[in-house]
Amino acid sequence: MTKKPLIHGLYDNPVSGPQIETRSFAAIDAEGDRSNFNDDQWEVVRRLIHTSADFAMAELTQFSDDAFTSCAAALKAGATIYSDSNMIRSGISVARLQSINPSYSRDDILCHVADEDIAAKAKETGLPRSLFAVQKAKDKLHGSIVLIGNAPVALLELNRLAMEEGIRPALVIGMPVGFIHVLESKEELLKTGLPYVVMSGRRGGSPLAVACLHAMCSVAHRKA
Repeated sequence: MTKKPLIHGLYDNPVSGPQIETRSFAAIDAEGDRSNFNDDQWEVVRRLIHTSADFAMAELTQFSDDAFTSCAAALKAGATIYSDSNMIRSGISVARLQSINPSYSRDDILCHVADEDIAAKAKETGLPRSLFAVQKAKDKLHGSIVLIGNAPVALLELNRLAMEEGIRPALVIGMPVGFIHVLESKEELLKTGLPYVVMSGRRGGSPLAVACLHAMCSVAHRKA
């Protein structure tokens, strides 16, 4: 006898996507420990937990004191957004950005890692494309919002630009994932004096970086 597929339970008792999200956040609020976070920080951490289904996000996520104020000001000004991967660029909701500044478009989100000239430099030098992609965007990084969810070398180069050339993004979401250069890139970011949201340890990834920015947009919109 064929078992009735579980989806029929949803057919019989409809629950919308927004309702599922609301229930999910309620479950996170009930199970999560928010004692170390203010309301704005918890809104971000809760979104990261929702994205990953991992309550360890609450133990790993760190904020600079000026992260929210600096990010909100940059969003209101229509600051350039730089991403280290096209997955991040594609995943960022322009509608969320426009809720803060209606002038935002997809063109305001930069990613150079797949550019032909970047690939050529990487092949010539034997260095990662992510390094040269950051260098290519250098003139637009001051006052920008930077999302690093993939390449720790991109974060290392960004740190260098801040330390040696005085380039100061308005916010760095430092969440590269992996095993090589990951820990030291995040630890160095904490020492640059830049506004940041950092996921300590080896965890991270493009979806989490996007989720972080979306939550920051929600906070900025709520306070506008």
